[in-house]
Amino acid sequence: MATHGFALEPHFKALIVAVGAQPEDVLRRAGLPEDLLNRDNVRLSSVDFIAFGEAILEAVGGDPRIAIELGKASVAQPFTPWLFAVLCSPNLHVGLQRLSHFKALCAPVALDLAVVDDELHVHYRWLDTAVHAPAWMVAVELVILVELARAGTRQLIVPTHAELPPLEGAEWAEYLGTALSEGADLKVRFAMQDAERPFLTANASMWQVFEPELRRRLADLEGSATVAQRARAVLLEALPSGQLQVDIVARRLGMSGRSLQRKLRAEGSSYSGLVRDTREELARHYLSRTELSSSEIAFLLGFEETSSFFRAFHTWTGRTPEAARRAWAS
Repeated sequence: MATHGFALEPHFKALIVAVGAQPEDVLRRAGLPEDLLNRDNVRLSSVDFIAFGEAILEAVGGDPRIAIELGKASVAQPFTPWLFAVLCSPNLHVGLQRLSHFKALCAPVALDLAVVDDELHVHYRWLDTAVHAPAWMVAVELVILVELARAGTRQLIVPTHAELPPLEGAEWAEYLGTALSEGADLKVRFAMQDAERPFLTANASMWQVFEPELRRRLADLEGSATVAQRARAVLLEALPSGQLQVDIVARRLGMSGRSLQRKLRAEGSSYSGLVRDTREELARHYLSRTELSSSEIAFLLGFEETSSFFRAFHTWTGRTPEAARRAWAS
């Protein structure tokens, strides 16, 4: 999947100054042009973006606690598209659904959402699996998620669980209000009561005005993606709802079902194959990287019955879901 890179927007100047560094010094340390933040539509590769982040850390003395300051400063910034998309929402749950769709505008990452046992599970992952972000940079995203919840509700929202790669510093428990555990990716859980708590910043009329522009920018960004890649992105969002009919997915892409199938055939693919492959990939991910039950996974993959998921998974792998989970865990 094309990742499009990280958007380096003008508000990064204010972020750098907010944590006590100078933009030109940071860009010089990162080996990037010193006028980069004065240019329009700048996107960095994952490698260059990590270098940019590490240059900020170096410029402030190497203290990873900078993640908390950067995260807070990001949410406190004036208008940015992704921030607007979340804070105009009626609550955190809807806001993060919007963010999961439009996150590609600012970074090549995916936000996977699931409701499990009265909690909203948020899984943040980089799409560029060849590059591993430093833990402190991942932590910035954790702070942003928590700060969005707190800014929208004007209450001290505390996650029920937070997990990210190993990070030093006892101040994290104090900031979050809960213990921080170690894991391969960033995962955060919020009580559904908090995730659905009304946002005081909600603005439905402004969102209706602004959404078409966000979708246009996303379409421009995805112009280089194949039809199969674009359809898969829609499927990832549509699977839990079970609305997988080709006409529904095609409508989201601005075409007819017949046109979508024709374009997929031209790329050597098919709609049914795309649904199958997407479900199998997600099933493997959920079984190997989460503790979700088979019935919960079946729901997230859009199966009406758990038995249908069992049959499909056995066709894909020759194993039952739980047998596969045990094998991958060993």
